Amino acid sequence: MTTRRRLLASLLALPLVALLPSCSRTPAAKPADGFRVALLTPGPVSDAGWNAGAFEGLKAIERELGAKVSHVQVRTPSEFEEQFRAYAAGGAALCIGHGFEFQDAAARVAKEYPRTVFLTTSGSRTSRNQAPLVFELEQATYLCGLVAGRMSRTAKAGMVGGVEIPSIKSTFLAFEAGLKAGNPGANATAVFTGSFEDVAGAKTAALALIDGGSDFLFHNANAAALGVFAAATERGVYAFGANRDQNSVSPSVLASAVIDLPRAFVEAARRVKEGRFDGTPIRYGLASGVVSFVWNPALLGRVPAPVVDEVDRAQEKIVSGEIVVPRGNF
Repeated sequence: MTTRRRLLASLLALPLVALLPSCSRTPAAKPADGFRVALLTPGPVSDAGWNAGAFEGLKAIERELGAKVSHVQVRTPSEFEEQFRAYAAGGAALCIGHGFEFQDAAARVAKEYPRTVFLTTSGSRTSRNQAPLVFELEQATYLCGLVAGRMSRTAKAGMVGGVEIPSIKSTFLAFEAGLKAGNPGANATAVFTGSFEDVAGAKTAALALIDGGSDFLFHNANAAALGVFAAATERGVYAFGANRDQNSVSPSVLASAVIDLPRAFVEAARRVKEGRFDGTPIRYGLASGVVSFVWNPALLGRVPAPVVDEVDRAQEKIVSGEIVVPRGNF
């Protein structure tokens, strides 16, 4: 066989993929030892609330599933995408973006790394390897509003949010619905500070709401919630915790709307590890036990017994579907 013929034969023996231009290939996650899980949070995990719960969830995945875990705090959409890509390229089997705001970055990177699953703790974006964990916290915040409606002496309540995003506005919508269920003549006022970490700004906003007559405060402000609690304690009004059991964080917290993030994270991560993830949203409401309304036992004696009973009945009706709690369209 001539040299030319031998060269032609060797080329024909190569796999077809080896002859394709590299730009036509989809990068995949690099092989990694063990089950790797990464968490991106928009704020510090020391916030005693939203981000702290997520970090507890990550540690639960490490403990219960034997995963190798990593966490990073990110602040901007460009950082979201950069860190998702870095973790996926490094072999992460699962990347969790903690919040509604992570879903667009996750969608972009998920297309590049089909062997990595991307979860966001809110949102609606789905694909073969992306889905949201949908926590219907609204069902618990409705109950907070119901308590405020029944107990408020001024028929006014204030709501303090950090960044104005759909998932937070949705909890405010539900709180206001509960408030009016407790007292049709009551009114709720919402203020967004634009930051999840500005404790001083949240306190200023809360004080302004109290000065305007609000004697109950609900927050969805992450670390900045400490400012809301400080204002409530200073002025002697009640506040509600959110996302985590915050009943021990401040003497002003009457009850909390809680998400059991460790349980939800472990359940979702187990699906991924066992190859059962199918790209559909994973939903949790009061019926699941992941979302709950929790009284502060230290203050429960101040709540009239009929109010406690009404909250119990309302919770049963929410679980049965008799009460449909309003929720934002996102």
